[in-house]
Amino acid sequence: MTAKTMKYWGCEYSDSGETCFRLWASGQQQVSLQLKGNALPMNPTDSGGFSLTVANVAPGSPYRFILSDGTAVPDPASRAQQGDVNGPSLVTDPKGYAWQHTGWQGRAWEESVIYELHIGTFTPEGTFRAATDKLRYLAELGITVIELMPVSQAGGKRGWGYDGVLLYAPHSAYGTPDELKAFVDTAHGLGLSVVLDIVLNHFGPEGNYLPRLAPDFFHPERMTPWGNGIAYDLDPVREYITDAPLFWLTEYHLDGLRFDAIDQIKDSADTHVLIEIAERIRREITDRPVHLTTEDSRNVVFLHPREEDGSAPLFTAEWNDDLHNAVHVMVTGETHAWHQDFAEHPEKWVARALTEGFAYQGERSPQTCERRGVDSRDQPPVAFVDFIQNHDQVGNRAQGDRLITLVGEARTRVLLAALLLSPHIPLLFMGEEYGETQPFLFFTDFHGELARAVREGRAREFADHDETVPDPNAPETFQRSKLDWDKLNQPAGQHWLHFTQQLLRLRQQAIVPLLATARGGTGKVLKTAPGCVVVSWTFPQGTLSLALNTSDRRETLPFLAGETLFAWPEARTELLPDTLIVRFAQGETTR
Repeated sequence: MTAKTMKYWGCEYSDSGETCFRLWASGQQQVSLQLKGNALPMNPTDSGGFSLTVANVAPGSPYRFILSDGTAVPDPASRAQQGDVNGPSLVTDPKGYAWQHTGWQGRAWEESVIYELHIGTFTPEGTFRAATDKLRYLAELGITVIELMPVSQAGGKRGWGYDGVLLYAPHSAYGTPDELKAFVDTAHGLGLSVVLDIVLNHFGPEGNYLPRLAPDFFHPERMTPWGNGIAYDLDPVREYITDAPLFWLTEYHLDGLRFDAIDQIKDSADTHVLIEIAERIRREITDRPVHLTTEDSRNVVFLHPREEDGSAPLFTAEWNDDLHNAVHVMVTGETHAWHQDFAEHPEKWVARALTEGFAYQGERSPQTCERRGVDSRDQPPVAFVDFIQNHDQVGNRAQGDRLITLVGEARTRVLLAALLLSPHIPLLFMGEEYGETQPFLFFTDFHGELARAVREGRAREFADHDETVPDPNAPETFQRSKLDWDKLNQPAGQHWLHFTQQLLRLRQQAIVPLLATARGGTGKVLKTAPGCVVVSWTFPQGTLSLALNTSDRRETLPFLAGETLFAWPEARTELLPDTLIVRFAQGETTR
């Protein structure tokens, strides 16, 4: 299955030998196609578009568009680049890759253990091909879902990926489209799903020629924290945005998408662009489950309705930043920036997030003085993706500190175990499974005035922290962020890895069977104290209880019925410092 032919955008290769080139350039009077050393005038179409069909174009042929003033630009809907973001685009054959695992039918959402990774820093080589060689390791660890940070072509060779400008082209520094397909194909052969983080809310600062091609692509009155807002209500813009998710899912056989910062996607159309995207995906991809997750600081649920059988007709789950932030404040005591909202009694916010989903469900935020969130108690546990660290929460620190660096091994183990044995969907950040201590820093590859602006902006962001911020553009900032795989050859790394494997096996055996029928409204807070949280959830099969203590003092343990599934460091009748106990009581329960 492939996404439908676009009316306004892209290069459509045909086996018959004809290739159609389309471009929406409402800001240009004329456009030529640069191909095979020639500049071929394109034909104007309705609504500011241009098109041209050319015979005998081979896959791999470079091409560019020549604007009225002679400027050569890449295809905004490029499927591959010959080099960087400013260079020629390449004609691609969507049928050129021979898939090996065509019988792959995906995995159920409740089985998900997500592993977030950044292709450029996951391996020393920083390529799709090198990452493919690590997939067996992740499968044997017990991971079920690989989540790739954005891979769309962006400026420079190194960056997080959230400054992409060619939304349909894999970043050439990571490899070719076929090498990305081989990554996904290999993952499927090992029983791993692959989802992609996709950015539909803004474009990066380098290589974005859309303002010259079509100034009306951007809304004149909307801004995001990263630049001009997008005019989603215009047909050509809407096609470009709504086709991209379908393209990645179909062309690359992906199992899902994570939609970045959707609170910045403002749309005035009768049907919100995100709802249109989700409905279209559900309608057009029916041969496997597709998992769609969102990141949204508003704490809303209108995109995550549930059918009577518990299925998700639109988006599957929401990244639960509230839980992370509350946990972080509870164990570190940091209360700056977004952590202000959880400064008072953070353990109560942790307990609420575990049992009800969002911590803020309409309360006023101390940080913004505005109310945030809606009632999320009816959402099932699997509607929330939880984490104790991720690219944002680590990388947006001045020094890129991981949690283990901030609170030590013992406390981090307790939090990791709680994450993996809760009924929410857990997410690990690359290296977390073996106790990685390498930082994950903010890095870019900009030059000139743009590099200076990014460097100075980053320094201003942390001016009140009395910290020297690494230069985002320095190559060593990128190199320092790469995983240190040598740790796996050391006893400490092996010990961490075995600890994580034990937890993941237990999750699949004892927690996952509870989740397919799990519904909302079944969480209960049994106790909170500074650094201490005791909660439970009821399921048709019985009651799961979790007690953790991250304080430096002993806490009494409320009665928890049932068998002890896991205890760290050992089962006791009280909660010692840095302790976790998980129990399960079988039997019929009622909501």
